[in-house]
Amino acid sequence: MELTQSSDYRGLVEGISRTFSQGQGKALQAVNAQLIETYWQVGRQIVEFEQGGKLRADYGKALIQTLARDLSLLHGKGFSRSNLVYMRLLYLRYPISQKPSHQLSWSHYVELLKLDDELERSFYEKQAIAERWSVPELKRQKATSLFLRLAASKDKEGILQLAAQGAVVEQPADLLREPYIFEFLKIPEPYRPSESHLEAQLCDHLQQFLLELGKGFTFVGRQYRLTLNNTHYRVDLVFYHRILRCFVLIDLKVN
Repeated sequence: MELTQSSDYRGLVEGISRTFSQGQGKALQAVNAQLIETYWQVGRQIVEFEQGGKLRADYGKALIQTLARDLSLLHGKGFSRSNLVYMRLLYLRYPISQKPSHQLSWSHYVELLKLDDELERSFYEKQAIAERWSVPELKRQKATSLFLRLAASKDKEGILQLAAQGAVVEQPADLLREPYIFEFLKIPEPYRPSESHLEAQLCDHLQQFLLELGKGFTFVGRQYRLTLNNTHYRVDLVFYHRILRCFVLIDLKVN
């Protein structure tokens, strides 16, 4: 028997691959954590220089541009004018008592720093961490105003809780968003699809659909047969919710 055919050898390869992947992941996390910390410190130095009055007022607006030029000459990429603007904002919007999480990348924070409202920014940060959003998904959820959709049905205390914790699912009512946004289907505005077409489109874009539904959903099936009191029904879409441990049935209507 050749060495490569041995189960012990295959186990060795799998073990080394697993160790390497885990180490690689931890290394990337460590690099990201140090990068966020470094950018926060750069922002601190810029703000403290400004606040220390070490620059004549008429040169204040030129500071970032001048820094971008000189630091780029010294270090190459990473010190564009826009990047320095966001580093400065990172320090201003995340003071030392609320330092940014190392679980998100710098690209995530660039998107978050574009939000002026502190509650909205905090919500998207918590939600991006909890649901492990990619940067494109964070952009999409911002563009579809997820925070405003969830906040619309809450009182002031509920909105503050939403910003502090993200969308916490504890009861069936917490699953609902109003409205749901399916712009990823790219259905033209005047066109009204049939229910069967809408169902097919959602299933064809199942990954995006699950992200829009929110955390915890697992797809079970479409046109799912259920029998209640000896009567047969067909449910358009059936999901299982891992957190609430219950089935979620969706009946699609286009009107």
